[in-house]
Amino acid sequence: MSGAESFVPTPMMLSDSARKRLQALIAEEGKPGLKLRVYVTGGGCSGFQYGFDFAEDVAEDDALIEFGEVALVVDELSYQYLVGSTVDYEEGLAGARFLVQNPNATTTCGCGASFMV
Repeated sequence: MSGAESFVPTPMMLSDSARKRLQALIAEEGKPGLKLRVYVTGGGCSGFQYGFDFAEDVAEDDALIEFGEVALVVDELSYQYLVGSTVDYEEGLAGARFLVQNPNATTTCGCGASFMV
């Protein structure tokens, strides 16, 4: 990179395991335009909780963050809590799930599904 170019960090990241799982789920659905919607709602044991859903449509105020063949969609309200986060996917004794590694969270619950800022 030359001195004239500036680096703009990606507002959210997607781990390799999350990317692979998302690609597999999209292939299973047979809808290449599907995106993973990541959102924050009130509740959970720490104040806010993460949610995941598939989205075919992107609203005007949604952030669309593309990673090659796959993309994340985040609504305007949730975006402020998720900037700098990484969406990951894990399989373990507790089952398989998407999760958010959020540097903005000051407290998280034991299961990692809720947080406080």
